[in-house]
Parts: sequence; structure tokens; C-alpha cells
Amino acid sequence: MADTTPQPAATPAPTTPGGPKSMDAIMALCKRRGFVFQASDIYGGINGFWDYGPLGAQLKKNLREAWWQDMIMNPAWGRKGPNGERVRCVPLETCIIQHPKVWEASGHVAGFNDPMVDDKETKGRFRADHLQGLYQIGDYESPLADLLARTASTGGAVPVCTVVASSAGEAIDQLLNTRKLQKELGIRTITSRTPLTDSTRPFVSVDMGNLKADCEVLAVPMPTLKSRFAEVPSPFTGKKGVLTEPRQFNLMFFTYTGAVFNEESKVHLRPETAQGIFVHFKNVVDSTRVKIPFGIGNTGRSFRNEVTPRNFTFRSREFEQAELEFFCHPDESQDWYRFWRDFRMEWWRSIGLAGENLILREHEKDELSHYSCGTSDVEYRFPFTAPGFGELEGIAHRGNYDLTQHQTHSKVKLDYFDTTRGETLPNGSKKGERYIPHCIEPAAGLDRGALALICEAYTVDPSRPSPEFLKLHPRVAPIKAAVFPLVDKDGMPEVAEKLADALFARFGRHGFIETDAKQSIGKRYARMDEAGCPYCFTVDGDTLKDQTVTVRDRDTGRQERIGLDAVPAWLGERLGL
Repeated sequence: MADTTPQPAATPAPTTPGGPKSMDAIMALCKRRGFVFQASDIYGGINGFWDYGPLGAQLKKNLREAWWQDMIMNPAWGRKGPNGERVRCVPLETCIIQHPKVWEASGHVAGFNDPMVDDKETKGRFRADHLQGLYQIGDYESPLADLLARTASTGGAVPVCTVVASSAGEAIDQLLNTRKLQKELGIRTITSRTPLTDSTRPFVSVDMGNLKADCEVLAVPMPTLKSRFAEVPSPFTGKKGVLTEPRQFNLMFFTYTGAVFNEESKVHLRPETAQGIFVHFKNVVDSTRVKIPFGIGNTGRSFRNEVTPRNFTFRSREFEQAELEFFCHPDESQDWYRFWRDFRMEWWRSIGLAGENLILREHEKDELSHYSCGTSDVEYRFPFTAPGFGELEGIAHRGNYDLTQHQTHSKVKLDYFDTTRGETLPNGSKKGERYIPHCIEPAAGLDRGALALICEAYTVDPSRPSPEFLKLHPRVAPIKAAVFPLVDKDGMPEVAEKLADALFARFGRHGFIETDAKQSIGKRYARMDEAGCPYCFTVDGDTLKDQTVTVRDRDTGRQERIGLDAVPAWLGERLGL
């Protein structure tokens, strides 16, 4: 039987203006207008995999090309970096399948494992360290926010939070001091109400913004899960005693190369695009004239065998990344980290995510990888994460960890000889310095980016004939313009077709130019509004008299007349093309 993902209702209620957006309504629009389809849809779908329809494919292509232009071809919009020089980057395209030792060196073979637990009744599976998200009142189990709301009607009972920790004191310490854990649980602030001793079952006071209540904490040490897993309730049913012992589960997909299927021919599908860049660092330096500091950019598919893919395309098993590895001298690395961190936030704003739904969050020290010198996330408030945020892109200062690891495992020197550094010689030249560069990594998810653009653009206005429309930024909109004859006669279709041809010749490589003579003009406008088309041009009876057309703005619905021959220049100015 196919592993399927529940589909939204056929007619979900659209969101009211100013209120929370309905994810079901957004998913329904995506399918109706050809943005996103479930993979293998006619066979019931397959969980964790999504396909892009005609409009979705073009939307993601526009997003990818915007990233490619602004990060590789004209990086940082031609700005000068912290060194006072123009930023330099080059492209790379690497294979999905790499040598198995690549993933040993990167740490994915040993460190990309999660302890998994199964529910023997429901056959559901989840990560053991996600036991921190289980809450109960009696036999009632639910997310914390639901339970806090329920507390008032349960006779003073409080939720019990199960945390994987060695003691009750450590459990409450984790809750109080681990910002990442608080974020995952949706906690804004948390304070202790009991002493931090091993003998207590501590209570904490939790503030989730609109909800405040007390919560009891139960500690279950990870090393003792094998003996105590029966104490932990199932996240699917709330029952105890139905969970299996935790066991390791690697998130990398594997396959085999060649005709013989054995351990020697076993390879993995890449879980990230970054490692292909690191293993080609020396090749890029040797084959080009690029010098430190510089970046190498790569886009492409990655694969992670997520245990619980969820939230539409946000967490999938196959996804597309856009990553830049920027190599620089260790002394300049913090400046470059701040440079890319700030630019990436500005970039997302420039393509339509400006507003309170987009934030830049610096990681706390306890969230950092052991090799990281600093990490920030560009986060977006998706409808399914509200009031919290979900990661859109990570900007990480990776130090020299990756190049050092690959140099150690491959026995190939990956250091860099910098002729611009070192002491000055009598002839005025530099002695030079050899070092392993530090790396700053802005790593974006294109699927998450496309989803964020759709969620941000989704708008409901009951006063319009068609209340749902997408306010997509013109740069990423899949349809750049539509040309309509008011009626399908009197020479109007011929004029409209000629104008559509002229617009296609100039803008067709950036997106669709639609033309349609069927149905009422209002229905055609509504169809383009739902597809996110920013401008519609209508040829009517007056066009044949005075050579003007009506142009309609998607966002405001306002209309104005402009000259027929002025349309290409008018549109090009607004599209920035």
C-alpha cells in the first residue's frame, strides 16, 4: 500500500483578511493552478515527495535564477566586501552520488544518525530525542499549546513534559537554558518553580505569548531509554508501554553502483550539496584565476530520509538547495560572516518576503555545531509554524573544518598559498602565507523559499470577484503578463496576438506571457490573479480607434490606458528587465 500524505479538503475555507492564513486553502490553490502536485498522485501519492506543475516549476526556476544571478554572476549586487574589493564567486555543478569516503570525511556516516522509536500499535516512527515534545494531562496527549489551553477545564491539572535528560535537574536546566529546545516547543519564556535537585519532579512556568501556565517535567535519560522506554507515552496515542527500544537510523538514502550489490558497491544519495564544493576546492583554484577571498556556488537536489516528512514541501525527502561556500582568510572570516548574514536577509526581502514574517536569528552557543564559529538563520513565519518561525536559510561560519577533514581523509593538500600576505620582501613583494581557508556558508532551501513566497503572497480580499490571489513579486512571478482581447471578434484577437508575440520576444525567457479569448474578462482576470500574474493588458474597441490598451494591476485592481506601442517598455520598467 502506498505511503500517502493526507490531502486538503476539496473546498477549504479561505483566510479572512488580517487573520491567520489557511494552509489547506494555500495547498488547494497550489494544486488548482498548477504550482505543486503530490508525487505519483494518480497512485495515491508517496509521502515526502512533491512535484511542481507548470507554474510552480517556473516559479522555482525564477527563484533559482535570482539566486544564481545575485550570488554567483553578480554576487551581492556588485557590492564591495569587507576587504574593499568587489565580491567574486564562481559556479560549480556536482554529482548527486559522490565517493563513499566523502561522507565519512564530512561526518555524515557517523553523525547523521538519529535514535528512532516505533509505536507498535500505530506503526508510527519518530526520533527518540523528540520525546521532549510529549505532553500529557492524564491520558490526554497533545502539543503543549493545546494542553495549556485545556488546563483551565481539567480541574487544575497541569501538563507533564517528558524531557530526555539524565536527571530531573538536568531536564529543567535544558528547558531553561536551551533556546533551540524552547523554540521547538513554542516557548517564549520559561522559569523554574522548584529547586533543581535530582529528587524533585520540577515544575516550570511557561509563557507561549497568548498562553501562560505551569507544566510538570519528567526526565528520562537517553542512556536509560532502553530500560525506561515503557514509561514514555506514545506521541500518536498517548498510551504507555507501546514504544519499541530506541535504535539508530541513518538519514541518508543509499543505492548501489555497478552490477554487484554488496557493501563495496554501496553509495549514498547526497544529503547536501556543500561537500561537492569542498572536494573540488583545489581543482577550482588550480583551473581558474580566482583568488582568496572568493566563493563557489552550487544548486541541486539533495535527499534525506526524513522519518516524518510534513508541512507540505517544507520538510521533504527530496529537495533542492542553493549553497555558496565562501573561502577567506581566518582573520577576515568574522567580517565576511556578518557580510553574508546581512546580505542574505536583505536579499529575501528584495524578492517579496519583507515584513514581520521574516526574521534573522543568531544561534545561541548551545545550538552551534562543534566546529561552528557562528550561525544565523533566516526564518519565516509559515502558517503551520505560527506564531513561531521555520528555517528558510542558514548562514554558517564553518571555520576550516570541512577542508581540514577532506585533507586528512584524502591525503591531498587543500591549503592555499596566499601571495598577498606575509612580510614584505626588499623588492616590495610579499613573502606569502600558506593556510587552510575559513568558510562562510549561506545555504538556502529553494523548495522552502518557493513555499515561503507562495505563503507570503497568498491574499484574501472578499470584496474582489475572486477573493483569493497571489501577490508574487514580479521577479519571481511565473506569468509575467497576460494579453486579452475583450471579445473574440472585430479584429481584437489579432491585435492581442501581435502584442503577446512582442512581449514574448522580449520577456519570454523570464516567464510565461499568457493570452486567452475565452470566458468573461472578469473570470480571465481572476484566473491570472490566482496565478500571481502582476499585469494584464486588454485590447478593446478603443484600441482599434486610438491604439491604446487597458492595463490592470493585480494587487490594486486599478486600470489605466497606455499606448499600444508603449507596452513593452512600460512592462520592462516594472519587471526590472
